Amino acid sequence: MDEKLRELPPKPGKPRKKPNILLRSLAFLLTLALVLGAVALVVYRDRINFDAIKRLIRYQSLDRTETEQAEPFPHSGSARDIFALVGGDLLTCSTAGVRLYSESGTKYVDEPVAMQNPAAVTAGIWALAYDIGGRELRVIHDRSVAFSLTLDSGESFLSARINSSGLLAATIQKSGYRGSVLVYDGSFTPQLQLNLSSSFVMDAAVIGGGETLAVVTMGQSDGLFQSRVELYAIGQLDPQETPTPTAVCPLDESVILDLWDGGSEGRLLGEDALFTVSPQGTLLGSYDFSDRYLKAYALSGDSFSALLLGRYQTGSQADLVLVGSDGSVLGSLSVSEQVLSLSASGRYLAVLTADRLDIYTSDLTLYRTLEGTQGAQKVLMNADGTAMLVSSEYASLYIPG
Repeated sequence: MDEKLRELPPKPGKPRKKPNILLRSLAFLLTLALVLGAVALVVYRDRINFDAIKRLIRYQSLDRTETEQAEPFPHSGSARDIFALVGGDLLTCSTAGVRLYSESGTKYVDEPVAMQNPAAVTAGIWALAYDIGGRELRVIHDRSVAFSLTLDSGESFLSARINSSGLLAATIQKSGYRGSVLVYDGSFTPQLQLNLSSSFVMDAAVIGGGETLAVVTMGQSDGLFQSRVELYAIGQLDPQETPTPTAVCPLDESVILDLWDGGSEGRLLGEDALFTVSPQGTLLGSYDFSDRYLKAYALSGDSFSALLLGRYQTGSQADLVLVGSDGSVLGSLSVSEQVLSLSASGRYLAVLTADRLDIYTSDLTLYRTLEGTQGAQKVLMNADGTAMLVSSEYASLYIPG
């Protein structure tokens, strides 16, 4: 006998809901939008100006003129002062002391100190001011004087460097040695004093996260003068023994004029060549300009250094050359006006002439132009695309829209 199949009655409880087609469609569209947005960020990341978004957020409280400049503020200095940016603030160093201003002109530091030849070095949110040939040094951090150093009588500073971790290396002249380097840790406790007798010490910096001291020396090799970078392992130096470098990188006969430590590489500017050295002491590249005169330079671009080179020592005609880490030319531009100041930070390069500020990206594409710079004699570039313009009495932040 055939049995008839019967459907079981539904269990008691809440009735089953039908899927909401509208909500499922919205969820699908939202997911699709997020995926497409992520793909667009990857594909068009070079065309999207994230720096403009950062500027819009950070500087929204600053009043601006119609030329996109913040209201100028007096810096209580002169055109002969040394200027630098530290964390976006303006640092001024003069023969009378050190001052620090915010981008709107609020004064945070006013440190009286007598200096004959003031100099300033910055690295991220750290800065130092010192007297070349003198005995005074001040470290600025967190908008205050974090450390003060006065050398003993008979000693003097040749140079001083601080890195983004607050590690300090000061090159000094000291009786009995051709060069001496003082190294301080992040709390400004003395770590070591390196004394050299075989060659002259020109400059020094703590690199590689604090484990390595890079020392620029000049001595004789086969009867010829030669500059070189010597690397020393800080934790392995014995003050009772003659210091031995762990690596040496020759830099030919060029006298080294300046040094910039970018973390992953060091850039050293000589009188006729630019060198790039790895933290391990390997020469990554060099660019020779011995056939031209160096008129101005900026070493601190993220992926480039800028050199203003002229065929003649006088005159305004020159070439603006961008040099990569391997010594290759990334771009060049003919300049016929007198350049008052160059500054590089991040992917930007600022070029200040008598009546105009031009900001370029790292491929020498013109990014912004500001006409009428109101007597500015110095420009300081920020990594977010803003630029501080400094005249003999006033300073003002240019904020591209």
